[in-house]
Amino acid sequence: MDILVIGGGGREHAVIKKLKESPRAGAIYCAPGNGGIAADARCVPIKATDVDGVVRFAKDNRIGFVVVTPDDPLALGMVDALEAAGIKAFGPNQAAAAIESSKVFSKNLMKKYGIPTAAYDVFESPIEALAHIVKEGRYPAVIKADGLALGKGVVIAQNEDEARAALHAIMEDKIFGASGNRVVVEEFLTGPEVSVLAFTDGKTIRPMVSSKDHKRALDGDKGPNTGGMGTISPNPHYTDTIADQCMETIFLPTVHAMNAEGRPFKGCLYFGLMLTPDGPKVIEYNARFGDPETQVVLLRLQSDLLDILEAVADERLAGMDIEWDSRAAACVVAASGGYPGKYASGKAITGIAAAETHPDVTVFHAGTRLEDGTLVTAGGRVLGVTALGATLEQALGIAYAALREIHFDGMQFRTDIGR
Repeated sequence: MDILVIGGGGREHAVIKKLKESPRAGAIYCAPGNGGIAADARCVPIKATDVDGVVRFAKDNRIGFVVVTPDDPLALGMVDALEAAGIKAFGPNQAAAAIESSKVFSKNLMKKYGIPTAAYDVFESPIEALAHIVKEGRYPAVIKADGLALGKGVVIAQNEDEARAALHAIMEDKIFGASGNRVVVEEFLTGPEVSVLAFTDGKTIRPMVSSKDHKRALDGDKGPNTGGMGTISPNPHYTDTIADQCMETIFLPTVHAMNAEGRPFKGCLYFGLMLTPDGPKVIEYNARFGDPETQVVLLRLQSDLLDILEAVADERLAGMDIEWDSRAAACVVAASGGYPGKYASGKAITGIAAAETHPDVTVFHAGTRLEDGTLVTAGGRVLGVTALGATLEQALGIAYAALREIHFDGMQFRTDIGR
């Protein structure tokens, strides 16, 4: 079966490498792909948000299965359009994707169905939002843009000045466009963070192995929020007991809530959790595989990914056995200097082949392109150097040793992933 994967980052590279292992996979295409993905799939110059272009390509090339991984095309209804054209696809439809594309929708959903989350209020005016924060007088205050914002739409304001600046940037300067028309202001939760990705066909939910993302740009969890600077799996804080509690109070209730709202969710449902003193609570939902969590999670998947994704699309996940590698995995992101702010592109990358000579190392390409045969940087997050190890400590040691083989001008990375 010929497959089309939508997107062009490290997550898509991880999905493609795992799909390649399936004996049922024919030609694999990626739209638009990147310089590293080009070694594993046929890249086609179609933007991930070009719904009509993707449908046309899938029909013209008799694609048997389309995997829609990024948030934007899901929110635009790409899965709806593919299915209307008779093309099987993996991912939630537009109505279900609202669980990520609108923070207001997801918070209201949790409130209505008693799913544990932070207390919150919704505002359409920056003046009213600031007045609320000042009146409450509780800092840090969490301010979230309602819509999609490349994983950067959350500001943790430490005082009134930071809250005012954040609200001005999101709601008046519109740094995230229409995503900032509304904001959610919520209480600041404390405790270890956990990422749990789950396969669900709207009836059955199968959580994947747990992971931990490192969002801040700099060591010691300092600096601005990014799309993710590294991940580990499993998350050492996520015990079997907590997993059972999350299944009972969060995972199953979310699937049931979406069904009750007439928005059955089929695809990969991502739970961003905080293990608070009052028990696990939802920080956020994503309607797709997380990035870079996917890099460590899929590296540990031993079952056939194509079989699982098809079972989700066909609503027969209950009959699937999913096996996982017992080893730990670690991913360290090599980013462009200046990320997540302004950064330069087009810097030559060397050392990837040497990095991949280290045992159990895979280098996933997030922001690369080929320029006259030379691999160069083409994004904020450039590479995800990912390793398996008998222990988390060993996986981290291997990943960092491999990372030291790689070079491009301005390369930055955190030295404390998993610490």
